[in-house]
Amino acid sequence: MQGIYNSLIQLVTNSAEFIWTYMLFILFAVGAWLTIKTGFIQFTRFRAGFKLIFSGFLGKKSLKKHDGDVSPFAALSTALAATVGNGNIGGVATALFTGGPGAIFWMWICGFVGMATKYSEAVLGVKYREKYSDGKIAGGPMYYMKNGLKNKKLGGFLAMAFAIFGAFAALFGTGNMMQANQMALAFNSEFGVPKILTGFIITVLVSLVIIGGIKRIGSVAEKLVPTMVIIYFIFGFVVIFSHIGKVPQVFVLIFQHAFSPTAAMGGFMGAAVKHAIQMGFRRGLLTNEAGLGSAPIAHAAAQTPSPVHQGLIGVGEVFIDTIIVCTITALINLSTGMWQSGLDGTAMTAASFSSAVPVAGGLVVAFSSFLFGYSTLLGWYYYGEQCMKYIFGEKVALTYRVIYVVLVFTGALISIELVFYIGDIANALMAFPNLIALTFLSGTVAATTRKFFKKYPKIEDFDRL
Repeated sequence: MQGIYNSLIQLVTNSAEFIWTYMLFILFAVGAWLTIKTGFIQFTRFRAGFKLIFSGFLGKKSLKKHDGDVSPFAALSTALAATVGNGNIGGVATALFTGGPGAIFWMWICGFVGMATKYSEAVLGVKYREKYSDGKIAGGPMYYMKNGLKNKKLGGFLAMAFAIFGAFAALFGTGNMMQANQMALAFNSEFGVPKILTGFIITVLVSLVIIGGIKRIGSVAEKLVPTMVIIYFIFGFVVIFSHIGKVPQVFVLIFQHAFSPTAAMGGFMGAAVKHAIQMGFRRGLLTNEAGLGSAPIAHAAAQTPSPVHQGLIGVGEVFIDTIIVCTITALINLSTGMWQSGLDGTAMTAASFSSAVPVAGGLVVAFSSFLFGYSTLLGWYYYGEQCMKYIFGEKVALTYRVIYVVLVFTGALISIELVFYIGDIANALMAFPNLIALTFLSGTVAATTRKFFKKYPKIEDFDRL
């Protein structure tokens, strides 16, 4: 039985390696193309995006009533809930373990081009959204493929392909089973809590929120996400400052290994530049989901003044996730030297925290893993539900909900290797039709952006005119 299981892991691993050998180039090419088409929106309008985010964080609301199910900040929080997950804790550590320090550089590159990709996804998500019979928003790549592409046959085919792969990713990939897996692992390794107990608690807590739909999920997310990011940020900096003298060397390591064919030191032999690039992009997409097509499902539900407003918020989403949270995890594991310890995933990050902050460090990682994973489970439930509704209609919601929570429990009990690589394959299959649609609709994104900023040179002008 163990031999069959090991063969399965090897098959899934090889499949993920093969797919991502080509997928990373497509991902980068589309992100670079959208960066050019939008006029380097992630740099030229970066400040405007964060103004909108802070305005939402402070509870400032537009006086005008806009279509949508939740506030723009709640939509952002739902999207961040799904992106800022255990990939930020365990996924970054796995990238170091298998790809070496150079993987972090390529994760940053993935993040910077991903900002333009996420902007485009959010713009299109709002622009082409529809409504269900009960008045709630139906949005995401399925709808900008179906409604935006001129070739309706191609649009219909891509929309259905995305919905099928999206539902699969939500049920079996990194948005569900991997999160529960890492949460159970963190509490088991740090406190000896049986995985079956953690799995049961997670399942109950997820069930209590998802029954309320996007409004309940958004309400929980907009309180949970800022709290968990701030906690991780503060304790992460405590660890980094305890090794502050090594930080300059860490950055040297990252840049050297990004371009030098040096094997990873975390235990996986022969990881050269190609592998560092591949792992950086794979884990980058796992964390920020730019190009994956998941986040525009949440952004489409926003009560936003315009598609461009929500697009700019999407830029900030990727920055927070990859450039801030992932970098903190990387600096922690590299400055403490735990990336060379032979540990992998959440266990590596937990050991790094514990080395600097005994007892409390392990508690912080376990608590962060729980919050990050819990929030992601909520966000991905909504993504999967929207995909399932597109395929089967609105009545499928209850059946999907039952299957989802059963798999949350199952994910807490199975192997980390299998879960991560299944997630990689699911992400690639989901991203491919979305990236095709983004390429065809890049002109629409560019035209929408130009028209908006021609009329409103500054984002503040929108409310003045």
